[in-house]
Amino acid sequence: MRAPIGDFDDARPAPDCLELLIAPVADAVRAWSGDVPAEQLIYVDTDPEIADTAAFVEHYGAELLDASANCVVVVGKRGGESTLAACVVLAGTRVDVNGVVRGQLGARKASFAPMDTAVGESGMEYGGITPIGLPAGWPLLVDAAVVDADWVLIGSGSRRGKLIVPGKAFAGLPGAVVLDGLGV
Repeated sequence: MRAPIGDFDDARPAPDCLELLIAPVADAVRAWSGDVPAEQLIYVDTDPEIADTAAFVEHYGAELLDASANCVVVVGKRGGESTLAACVVLAGTRVDVNGVVRGQLGARKASFAPMDTAVGESGMEYGGITPIGLPAGWPLLVDAAVVDADWVLIGSGSRRGKLIVPGKAFAGLPGAVVLDGLGV
């Protein structure tokens, strides 16, 4: 199969390769419902040594930078209570943690979650965290530019492999809130 973006040697519909996905992502693909068929979630096998965006696009092609998104875990704090959330923004932008995120979470303070927390609570590998298969109840903040993209390259839950997903699919993920200006 040819991937809708990029030039990858191994591209397959995610439901056809559940054994390559970590448990929370495989479970989410298995239970997929919504406007976008699960078969439109494409898994591409990639080298885990170059999973970070800069190294990835250097190896697989600079044109992928505009089609890539990052999923980061943030923590909002207010009155001794903490809320974990995930944010999805295009790779060429950064998350507006102190403005949009803090306001959306109703937090007094917001920051990126420590790596141990992000990995431990999401059940995913650092450098591969994806919005598909996040823990139930987590807010998922998605920049409108991600939803507007035809196709988006995102982590697969592990450093090996990526997912290529229609942008509109992100709006239908559990807990998703689409926001203008999340990525700046």
